[in-house]
Formats: sequence, structure tokens, C-alpha cells
Amino acid sequence: MKSKVLALLFGTSLVLAACGGGDNAGEEPKDSGSKDTANAEEIVQQNCISCHGQNLEGGGAAPSLAKVGSKYDKEKIESIINNGQGGMPGGLINETDAAVVAEWLAQKK
Repeated sequence: MKSKVLALLFGTSLVLAACGGGDNAGEEPKDSGSKDTANAEEIVQQNCISCHGQNLEGGGAAPSLAKVGSKYDKEKIESIINNGQGGMPGGLINETDAAVVAEWLAQKK
């Protein structure tokens, strides 16, 4: 008798646990602004600072990016990242990452 009750409780627990996690299909997406900023900073740290400097101050042939948003808009920055300009080769990062970084850099004024 005890084993049947324990088996019933165990089985019920398994069913409830399996049904417990729902998906978020109906929910509105959360603001990803801070996520995109963190992602952009990570991409820049991994791909850009070796030429443009730790604080984007520039160095050698690489220009400063600290206030690049006051010179170029997002589209122009994205084009430079994707196609290159001057001594900078294009295509160092994929186009999706380029869009995220360009948006972030365009805010630097």
C-alpha cells in the first residue's frame, strides 16, 4: 500500500515538473538596448582595440573612434566596417555584428 502511494506521488511530481516550464511565445520581447551595448563593447574589445586603442583613442594609422558619431552616421560607419576605408580592411566582423557596432559607435559624439 505504501509503495503504491509513493509511486502515485512520484508519478504526479514528474507530471507536474514536466508541465511546469512554459515558453515565452506570447510575451513581448524585452528591451535589448543594454544587451546590444554590452554586445557591441564585447565585439569592439575582441576585434577593434588592437588598432584603435583600448579607449578607442586611435593609434598609428588607425583613427580615434571616441567621437566618430559626430563625423559619420550609423550607415556610413557600418559601410566602413563592412567595406573598409583607408588602411582598414573590410569584413573583419560579420554584417550582423557590424550593424550592432555601427549603432553603438554612432552614439559616440
